[in-house]
Amino acid sequence: MKKTIANWGMYPVIEAEEIESIRPEAISSMLGKEPVIARGLGRSYGDASLSGRVFNDLPRNRFLSFDEKSGLLTCEAGVSLQEVLDTFVPRGWFLPVTPGTKFVTVGGAVASDVHGKNHHVSGSFCRHVTRIRLLMADGTVQECSPVKNADLFRATAGGMGLTGLILDVSLYMKRIETSMIRQVSYRARDLDEMFTLINEHEHSTYTVSWMDCLARGRSRGRGILFTGEHATLKDVAGTKFEKEPFTLPHKLPLTVPFVLPSFVLNSLTVQAFNLAVYSSHLAKKKEGLVDYDKFFYPLDFIHNWNRIYGRAGFLQYQFVLPDRTAYDGMVRILDEISSHRLGSFLVVFKRCGDPMAVSQAGKKGAPPQFPLSFPLLGYSLAMDFAIRPGMMEFLDRLDEIVQSFGGRVYLTKDARLKAEMLRRMYPATKEFLAIRKKVDPKGRFQSLLSQRLKL
Repeated sequence: MKKTIANWGMYPVIEAEEIESIRPEAISSMLGKEPVIARGLGRSYGDASLSGRVFNDLPRNRFLSFDEKSGLLTCEAGVSLQEVLDTFVPRGWFLPVTPGTKFVTVGGAVASDVHGKNHHVSGSFCRHVTRIRLLMADGTVQECSPVKNADLFRATAGGMGLTGLILDVSLYMKRIETSMIRQVSYRARDLDEMFTLINEHEHSTYTVSWMDCLARGRSRGRGILFTGEHATLKDVAGTKFEKEPFTLPHKLPLTVPFVLPSFVLNSLTVQAFNLAVYSSHLAKKKEGLVDYDKFFYPLDFIHNWNRIYGRAGFLQYQFVLPDRTAYDGMVRILDEISSHRLGSFLVVFKRCGDPMAVSQAGKKGAPPQFPLSFPLLGYSLAMDFAIRPGMMEFLDRLDEIVQSFGGRVYLTKDARLKAEMLRRMYPATKEFLAIRKKVDPKGRFQSLLSQRLKL
């Protein structure tokens, strides 16, 4: 059945045939036809899970097993992170790594090798995965892990769904004492102070910054740094959470009921919003207890927030720069953005750790490298831009700057990167393609992203 679909950025919008089945044997019978790609909740921003034929992963949403002692969870790929949290937070467990939305499937988290506010200490999502079971292009079911079919495992972690259809995943959860987060926020007056603050708090479990990308001159790079720790029983003593430490967040969400006119979002409204946010943090330091939704998923509180960008949609541009060039590169890019008056009110600045410094669950010795995984030791910046005339050319220019400073963009957020630039940013692309050719020689798993980037 044909239907109109788009991912979270609402660009591109396509007509696709949607396939739905929970039985691997039924799915495998369809693989000999046109190419297909798995699709979950559609929260990748670009075209990663778009194709002429998409497999709806959501019906495959069962929890298969859980070890209460070790925290090892096995579930089907269509289980959402929200379902994991709702089920296991009351039992004292949390996700080891989580992106900025809980409306993501476990299969999608593996395919994107998502990272979060704790990458500098815990690495990316797939560092905590011990086993992946896939339906392969030839119709067989294969299991891979850091030690079994290791090349397949490495290519699947961050492989954008191109190695096979992820059926189920095993990963280690994280033990917690309460569902609350002990949050501290710090106001940074400029980019120098932002770098200083985030480095001073490198031992905090979670760090993330909001940045005003339109601020210029002495205020360039100003923003708010947030640090967080899972609250202990001692932290909640004397509060309403002392008797019920695993209380789940229960707030009625707001909704953007319709797509807003494109003129609503412009440099003046963004500038006003950014000033309001920055001015609301008058104190140099604020601290308190917040629920995990407020800390990890603030935008999930606003359903359909992507509609504020208008019918043309938006592009999120997220890049990472290595330590040695990060400061100079950020200065260059922030100046480029402010000079073009292309501000974004959703600007997230994060510290990324060394991907090879975090040990791999289920494997002794050096951790494996994931060829298409995004993070590297350095600093990441993510910005949302409404699609306007000239935007694609502007982002091409940013690509050149990012690559010249040794950085790369995040494929899960991308809808317009060129194939040649991908190979310059991701030197291990050749290794990924060699593995993909072995496991899917006829290219039965394809997406608009893979076709655009020649993967």
